[in-house]
Amino acid sequence: MAEPRQILSGILPQIAAIGLVMVLGALLVMAIGVSPITAGAAFLDGAFGGLNSIGETLLKSAPLLLAALGVSVAFRAQVWNIGAEGQLYMGALASTVTALGLRSLPASVLIPLCILAGFLGGGLWGALAGLIKEKFGVNEIISTLMMNYVAFFFVSYLLHGPLKGPKQFYPESDYLPETAQLALVLPGSRLHAGILLGLAAAVILYFLMFRTVLGYRLRAVGDNAEAARIGGIPITRYVILSLFISGGLAGLAGMGEATGVHYRLIEKISPGYGYTAIMVALMGKLHPGGVVAAAVFVAALLVGVDNMQRVARVPATLADMLVGLSVLFILISGYYPVIRAYLRRRFSNVA
Repeated sequence: MAEPRQILSGILPQIAAIGLVMVLGALLVMAIGVSPITAGAAFLDGAFGGLNSIGETLLKSAPLLLAALGVSVAFRAQVWNIGAEGQLYMGALASTVTALGLRSLPASVLIPLCILAGFLGGGLWGALAGLIKEKFGVNEIISTLMMNYVAFFFVSYLLHGPLKGPKQFYPESDYLPETAQLALVLPGSRLHAGILLGLAAAVILYFLMFRTVLGYRLRAVGDNAEAARIGGIPITRYVILSLFISGGLAGLAGMGEATGVHYRLIEKISPGYGYTAIMVALMGKLHPGGVVAAAVFVAALLVGVDNMQRVARVPATLADMLVGLSVLFILISGYYPVIRAYLRRRFSNVA
C-alpha cells in the first residue's frame, strides 16, 4: 500500500497545475473587465451549484468516461486509437437500429440488447482498423482518424435517407420506445443510468487489465512487443482485440447518448467526446481510477465554463482557452519528476 507521502507527492503537481490555471484565469478575466470573483462563482455554480448542476456535470462525464476507458485500453497496448469519435457514432447507430427494430420487447430485454449492440457496433468498427493495420500495414493513427469521417458521413447519409423518421423535420431518427430509454438516476436532473454503466465499466476494466491473463498480455504487448512475441503472445490477435475492446467502450458512450440523452439518433450526437476522451485518458494516466477522476474534472470544466459564459459574460474564446490550459497544465504536471530531475542537473552544472 502506498505511503501517504507517496500519494501526496503524486497529486501535488496536479493540484499546483490547477492552482496555476486559476491564477492565469483570474488575470485573463480581469483583463477583459470582468470580476474574477463573479466569474469563479458562476463557474462553481454551473458545475456543482445544485442537483441539476451536479447532474449536468456527471451527465457530460459519462460519455467522456466510457470513451476514455476505451482509449486507455488501446494506448496500454501501444495501439494509437484516434477513432473513438467514429466508434461512438457506430455504437449510437447500432443501438438505435436495435431499439427501433425490436421495440416490442420489454425494457428488461431491450436495454441489455441495446448495450450489447452499442458495444459491438463500436467494437467491430475499431477491430476493422486493426485488420487494416495487420493486413495492409496502414498505421492505425491514420486509419482510425479517417474512419471517424466515414462513420459520421455514413450516419449522416442514413439520417437524411432510410433512417430518417417520417415525422422528423431535421435529419434524425424516430424517437426510441420508452422501453429502450435509460432511466434517470438523479431527481431534478437529466442524469441517466449511463453514468452507472461507465463506473461499472471502469471497475470491470480494472480487473480485466490488472487481474487477468488477458490484461497482462495486452499490457505486455504495449510494454515490449518483441519480448511478448518471443514469449508466445500472438501480437496481431491482441492488437485487434485491443481495438475491439477500445471501440466497444466508445460505442457504449454513443449508446448512452442515443438512449439516455436524445432518445433518438441525431446527426451531431457527439460534440467531440471521442477526441476529448484522448486527453481524458492521458490525464488519467491510462488507469481506470484516474480516468474516472479526469472525466469528472473535464466535464466540470466544460459545464462550469459554459455557465461562466452565460452569467459572467466571459467570451467563449476565453472560456475555451481556460479549458485548454487546464488540460495542458495537468498533462504537463504528469512529467513533474522528469522536469525536476532535468532542472536539478541543469543548475548543478551551472553551480
